[in-house]
Amino acid sequence: MRCVVANWKMNLTKDEAQAFCEDLLGRMAPESEAEVGIAPPFTLLHQVSDLVRPRGLQVFGQNGHAEAKGAFTGEISMPQLRDAGCSGVLLGHSERRQFFGETDVALAKKVKAAWQWDLLPLLCIGETLEQRDAGQTLDVLAQQLAILAETGPGPLWVAYEPVWAIGTGRRAEAAQVREAHAFIRTELNRHLAGTEYRVPILYGGSVTPESFPELLGIPEVAGGLVGGASLDPRKFAELVKQAG
Repeated sequence: MRCVVANWKMNLTKDEAQAFCEDLLGRMAPESEAEVGIAPPFTLLHQVSDLVRPRGLQVFGQNGHAEAKGAFTGEISMPQLRDAGCSGVLLGHSERRQFFGETDVALAKKVKAAWQWDLLPLLCIGETLEQRDAGQTLDVLAQQLAILAETGPGPLWVAYEPVWAIGTGRRAEAAQVREAHAFIRTELNRHLAGTEYRVPILYGGSVTPESFPELLGIPEVAGGLVGGASLDPRKFAELVKQAG
């Protein structure tokens, strides 16, 4: 199974989202076998869900709180995401870790909460440039995946996003991606041994139609979590075509 997920981050308005979805759906071949998702801002969840779910696309929240309700101003709960039409939720994106202090302890609770409300967690992991240069990449990935020892098994997608390649135009070399994804698979097999779960591992970090075919040729790369290129329906449709 190959998967392509658009992370719109803090972009697009109602009219822009409408135009994007209509353009994208007009370009997508109905026979595509790729799993396709869009993670819009919270204000657009209902609208995007109504537009794309009839065509089989999934909608992801960009974040979700572990508590189902309460005094958490500015947050959104998993049941609220479900109510807005989501079938999944991004968790642990590097921007959430870097700018909002999201911790592995919090993420373990969020993964379990997502499962409780029948949402598919897309867990984002990856190292900073400083950690890469210090030879700590595999240690960082192991630490970030160690939350699975606490959560136990469940439906899950993982996205490997080297932080230094997100929105920079840089991407990891094929050998670096191959090493990281092979290690992630080993860790997933260790944590999920004896279960029925086979977790797809996506690559994120300046994914474009030019770079995606090479990435898809790397073992254990099951697709992409797409940032900048996901804001252009022509480019995103091409990524979906390449994956399907």
